[in-house]
Amino acid sequence: MADRIPDDPALTESAIPASDPFAIFEEWFAEAQDSEPNDPNAMALATATPEGAPSVRMVLLKGHGPDGFVFYTNAQSRKGGEIRANMQAALLFHWKSLRRQIRIEGPLEEVSAQMADDYFHSRPRKSQVASAASDQSRPLDDRQVYYDRVAQVEAEYPEGDIPRPSHWTGFRLRPTAIEFWLDRPGRMHDRRRFTLSGAADALEWDSTLLYP
Repeated sequence: MADRIPDDPALTESAIPASDPFAIFEEWFAEAQDSEPNDPNAMALATATPEGAPSVRMVLLKGHGPDGFVFYTNAQSRKGGEIRANMQAALLFHWKSLRRQIRIEGPLEEVSAQMADDYFHSRPRKSQVASAASDQSRPLDDRQVYYDRVAQVEAEYPEGDIPRPSHWTGFRLRPTAIEFWLDRPGRMHDRRRFTLSGAADALEWDSTLLYP
């Protein structure tokens, strides 16, 4: 017998408020930090070439607020090359423990050199060494080559921080659309999409419910 849609009057009301999308994100992200066993700040980052060929991978959110969502990467990697050629991207958070998703879309901008320096040097020394030694996304004939490069960086800088490579940087996605998805019984899922509208000096968020 097919599952019946629950006869629940509460399902006729959205559980996602039509309020500030950043406040909703903060609330959901805080709950994810308490419930997710690993990397609650993990997000899928989708980029595309100028010709429209897409690619996606997981990265870590390292800063967020009304000015956008920040992540860091090697700008000479595949994603870095696509970003530099097409400064648009999409993010997806999926918190399985909470049965929630957030999709975020918008243009990208590079963070300041000082901001990139500060974050790079906040990382463990081993992570700094590994990043400085890596030609991310490029072919590697043998893993020993990478280990040798790591050893070379460690020998060159035996103490203290490693200089940040100029191609290692960060990007901020400034959202123009944010969509929240919440699992509910009987596949009566809840979706609300916020889109930015208005003149540059008077932007505001409009929201609408979407069919699940």
